[in-house]
Amino acid sequence: PPSIDEKNALLAEKSHFSFLEFPDPMAGGRMTDRVEGVRLLHSEVGNEKIVEGWVEGPIAEAADLRGINRIMLDFYEDPAFVVELFEFIIEMETRFAKAQVEAGADIIGIGDAAASLIGPKFYQEYVWPFEERLVKAIHQMGADVRLHICGKTTRHLEGMGKLKCNIVDLDYMVDMAEGRDKMGPKQVLLGNIDPVSVLKNGTPEQITKELEKCYRATAPRYIVSAGCEVPRGTPPENLIAMRKFAESAIANHGGSLQLSST
Repeated sequence: PPSIDEKNALLAEKSHFSFLEFPDPMAGGRMTDRVEGVRLLHSEVGNEKIVEGWVEGPIAEAADLRGINRIMLDFYEDPAFVVELFEFIIEMETRFAKAQVEAGADIIGIGDAAASLIGPKFYQEYVWPFEERLVKAIHQMGADVRLHICGKTTRHLEGMGKLKCNIVDLDYMVDMAEGRDKMGPKQVLLGNIDPVSVLKNGTPEQITKELEKCYRATAPRYIVSAGCEVPRGTPPENLIAMRKFAESAIANHGGSLQLSST
């Protein structure tokens, strides 16, 4: 990906930014494919399932456009450029989110993975205000919002909790109890068993044990899930164990626990 293979990043040279134009989500390509996927899913199961769309957050998309190392240096060397780039990104992602909501998405996920790589000062000063704008824009469309920031986000928990997202994901290296403490009792939390060592390589019994820890730390406003994406090759019986835990908790605790759709 361009965030890592920086020589091929679209904005490897900052001067290229002046030539960027907002893409039309319905003009073809991967954005259109995502929108049409949402439309198809909504038409097939929209009456019984929640349909989720997805956009990138400000720093995650900036890393894709600029390269992860370059955007990190930009915070120090050219913060005005960072702000200008974030302005472009938020407008682009708002348009993309709108197309997905109009196609039938009930909730839009915001992935802002690179936010875990910066300190609290830069997060609060540069990233958080743009995340907040994107969250507000999606809410104004009538959709819910789910925030996913990969990695150790412990330093950002309070700020993440103030974004007013309907769901906040926590990756496996974050203490769920601390997440609950920092974000309060009303925030729905999703996570956060280790997707590799537990979900992929563990046993159903181990998965149940780890989910029980998450549940006890965060219930009742909790959604069963791994901390991040489910890896390829995860045994079906391990995914079934996760589903069974959710069903059991719902039966035993009056529907206070939900099953992640990811």
